[in-house]
Amino acid sequence: MKSVSKLICVLLLSSAAVFTGCTKKPMRPDPNSTVLGPTGTGNTALTPEAVPTNPEAMSLQQRDTGNFDESGQDRKSLEAQAVYFDFDKSSIKASERPKLQAVKDYLDKNPQAHLLLEGHCDWRGTAEYNLSLGDRRANEAKKYLLSLGVSADRVDTLSKGLEDATKNADQATMAHDRRVDPVVTKAGAGPAMPAAGAAAPVL
Repeated sequence: MKSVSKLICVLLLSSAAVFTGCTKKPMRPDPNSTVLGPTGTGNTALTPEAVPTNPEAMSLQQRDTGNFDESGQDRKSLEAQAVYFDFDKSSIKASERPKLQAVKDYLDKNPQAHLLLEGHCDWRGTAEYNLSLGDRRANEAKKYLLSLGVSADRVDTLSKGLEDATKNADQATMAHDRRVDPVVTKAGAGPAMPAAGAAAPVL
């Protein structure tokens, strides 16, 4: 009987040692509670760098860095929307109004963009007269945009007069020179003014 009792005691002590050893082993974590998750693909939303970027904001950012030159002007985005005028006229022709609607739509989609309307003339006439005519053309385009709902503080005007005109040009070239160019500018970038003391263009 003593040997049996001894055997039972040994078995009980062994079992206790086994259970005691088991409790010291680390518990396996629940896969769902880890950063990687059960599939190992990871929950990237936990890191700030992985937060998805707003597609509209990204699109605007790409335009901001893609088309702007050193002066902060983007002459490409609305290049196709140049508004053309008849000789010695500043009124907006019906055929040109859809272009200004397209300019307005662009501004609506790009709330950080501002606009510079550059008035141009052909080479005929004096520099002073054409400077005034270019100003009237730019302001007529601005007034039309305001009538479409564009905020006045997003639009600047500048007359280039005949500064960029081709002298002694043919009819087609002169028709191209009589225009207003819509130039996209960054917020706070006003029109590029002539340098102090610069001479006015002459014929």
